[in-house]
Amino acid sequence: MGSLNPNPDQTASTPAGQPYWQINAPPSSPYHPSHPSFSPECCCPPFLVKTLLSPKDLVTICTPNHVYKRDTWSEVVQRVRENKLAEFQRTPADMWRYLEFCWGIKQSYKGGVKEFILRERLKWHDDVPAEEQGGDDDDEVVVGTEEEKKKKGFYEGCEERGDVKILCNDWPYGIDERIVHLVVWTKFELEDDPATGDLTEKARGEIDEYVKRTFGGRVPGENIIWFKNWAHIKSVKAVEHFHVMLFDPDPEFVKEITNGDVPLGIIQTK
Repeated sequence: MGSLNPNPDQTASTPAGQPYWQINAPPSSPYHPSHPSFSPECCCPPFLVKTLLSPKDLVTICTPNHVYKRDTWSEVVQRVRENKLAEFQRTPADMWRYLEFCWGIKQSYKGGVKEFILRERLKWHDDVPAEEQGGDDDDEVVVGTEEEKKKKGFYEGCEERGDVKILCNDWPYGIDERIVHLVVWTKFELEDDPATGDLTEKARGEIDEYVKRTFGGRVPGENIIWFKNWAHIKSVKAVEHFHVMLFDPDPEFVKEITNGDVPLGIIQTK
């Protein structure tokens, strides 16, 4: 995994006495010392309160961004093959902005992150039955009726019919910047084995075939890897999806396959 400071209390490489929430604050934030509104007495932002952060995220936030070492393609492939998906993490700077963004959405957008994704990113909100709209971010939704869901899958033309949508990962992991991180969202369930929490062999085979058909014609097989996060490490639990990473693909192909999508993380920095 990317190299991080193993102990959030060990901040020797940061300015003496600097609060942990200032370490990776972007220059556009009032928590950054160079910002016109910055005050040395400013309190910790609500989205970085220690009690709300996992131990892993706290270590990330406490690590100066320049210390972080991005994962290479070979490291990414090995991690996926060994199913050590929990070791993926964002760069410290991206984690700061990601947590700020999610907190802002939850405060200002009715329905929180789940509704934001369904409405603004996927444009699928109208396909969600009324009784399943709203609720918590962790509440899973069925997009379409139960009868429709049973008929859906990775058939030819599923993207054109709107049952599958490929978008850029808005907040990708801290990986080699030549790696393109995509998310494949589906209106149908990707079946897990209740005994293991991992995909069933049938579901894994269907996804593998879809990935080969969709990406294999334009990207060499050795430059493609996919995975589905375990439920407990998903950042978006409510809407079904899996991840695809492509090493150094043709930008025109990425533009074509995502219909010109631009990651929100990039938009937020402009």
